[in-house]
Amino acid sequence: MENYIMMYEKLPNLVLGFHGCDKSTYEKVLKNYENLKASDNTYDWLGNGIYFWENSYQRAYDWAASNSKYKEPAVLGAVIDLGYCLNLTDYHSAEVLKRGYEMLKIKYATLGENLPHNRVKDKNGDVLLRDLDCAVIQQIHQYHKETGEREYDSVRGVFIEGKEAYPGAGFEEKTHIQLCIINPNCIKGFFSPRRADSNYLIP
Repeated sequence: MENYIMMYEKLPNLVLGFHGCDKSTYEKVLKNYENLKASDNTYDWLGNGIYFWENSYQRAYDWAASNSKYKEPAVLGAVIDLGYCLNLTDYHSAEVLKRGYEMLKIKYATLGENLPHNRVKDKNGDVLLRDLDCAVIQQIHQYHKETGEREYDSVRGVFIEGKEAYPGAGFEEKTHIQLCIINPNCIKGFFSPRRADSNYLIP
């Protein structure tokens, strides 16, 4: 069964990702060809790496605009090959996460420390700081490094967020897919998102 699972952990085709940032970062990447820096916070939702919103320019812009650190919010587009992906939208990933959690429990018990926990919820009850989730995913990456198993190039996850789209809905306003790129070679190129030409249909 494991061979069947691994056969399909390489996601086909390229995806578009959008990275919300400050205009200074936007210009450094597009004009000076600098690389984006990986996030290494203990509360990163999908572990440490370079973050993108999959196919969602508006979500990336809204996030950047709401960040008080950014004087001039901007959005970078990227063409991405997810490579060998820990795809959390696939139900098999639950088993990978469970194994990571069990390893993390043993590690912290050995150290005599308490497990980290997810914390801080907004008014909609959405978890904003995911220390436990981050630690579990980082533990999975660490296990792969230590055992010589193939390391993941990326992590992909769907997050159900925000208010109901309409009364009684099973859909929320801010539901989105995030990408965490660990291997920077997955990023095939950056681009400046452009407006559609209103004289033509969008193919």
